Amino acid sequence: MDFDFPDELKQFRETARAFLAERASTTAARKVLDGEHDLDRGLWKDIGGLGWLAATIPEAHGGLDLGPLALCVLAEEIGRSLAPVPFSSSVTLATEALLRYGSPQQQRIYFPKLADGSVIGTFALAESFGANEPRTFSTRFADGLLDGAKIVVADGGVADIAIVAALAADGEPGLYVALLEGATITRTPRQTIDPSRGHADLCFAGHPAEPLPGARGAAALDALVDSAAVVMAFEQIGVASAALDMATAYAKERYAFGRPIGSFQAIKHKLVDVYVALELARSNAYFAAWALAHDSAELPVAAAAARVSACDAAWLATKENIQTHGGTGFTWDLDCHLYYRRAQLLGLALGSATEWKRKLIVRLCEQERVIEAGATFARG
Repeated sequence: MDFDFPDELKQFRETARAFLAERASTTAARKVLDGEHDLDRGLWKDIGGLGWLAATIPEAHGGLDLGPLALCVLAEEIGRSLAPVPFSSSVTLATEALLRYGSPQQQRIYFPKLADGSVIGTFALAESFGANEPRTFSTRFADGLLDGAKIVVADGGVADIAIVAALAADGEPGLYVALLEGATITRTPRQTIDPSRGHADLCFAGHPAEPLPGARGAAALDALVDSAAVVMAFEQIGVASAALDMATAYAKERYAFGRPIGSFQAIKHKLVDVYVALELARSNAYFAAWALAHDSAELPVAAAAARVSACDAAWLATKENIQTHGGTGFTWDLDCHLYYRRAQLLGLALGSATEWKRKLIVRLCEQERVIEAGATFARG
């Protein structure tokens, strides 16, 4: 079984990397970080023109219909470049939610606009810090209106639509699409560790919304979050890869006691540890991408494993990059801390690594029970 990407997607990756290296270096992230805007709208328009935002949208709605593997490739390169754009919010989550659960009419309305970037989407899930179980949500949907609040919504300040997780009148969790305009929606900017990606709290007070008809029950929410976790794992791998490359390059050019610091065992061991963690994360992510593309029953476990290992690799790589740069690695003048900040932000975007470790243990136990039940049945 081959879990590698096909040659055409490898070429797609190289094209995306070359474009982002030229158009979205860390200078772009610094402009957003130091400025008044939450994203680089020029870059967003450019990648929309390249068709990246339409990667998974069906051709009938102006998309490219390239499938989830193309999304993973793009996410890795966006992570590598720290591009200050709402890719994960609008493409990985909002577009995917509509693709999975939206009605034909909702898809006709939103897909063309999401594909060209004229509409930005986001996903509003969390209501508190820590685990957020769907059946404990306080956000409610009744009679076509949403009431409640969502916190630290990625790109919530710039999004035009939101996919909101809420409870229906019967207490069943579901997803609802809402236009983020009018007097019944309040946006409050939220400061995070990575100012190059804007966040906001959203408060709905009798705000009009439509249910996504296919998104009924906690299982539907879990499936969407699992899908996003796989794609975001690649974004985290991109961050980790760039940090490792930066640390390795510096270790070769920085001299101490007449020799490159990379020749000292203390530095070698740090970078090897990062490399091992990164390759473990990449292996888990590749398997999870295969499971996602083939709608495999392995996806829940594979997504959790990919998420956990990607969080660990991104944290370790960005931390050791700062350490390799010594006393200057944490300052604003160098880019090391930009990768560290993005790694920390992504590590919390869909729930913390601790929460995903809990999910992984629960899912492995469930998988083991299924296997044991099947073996018992086979034995008669």
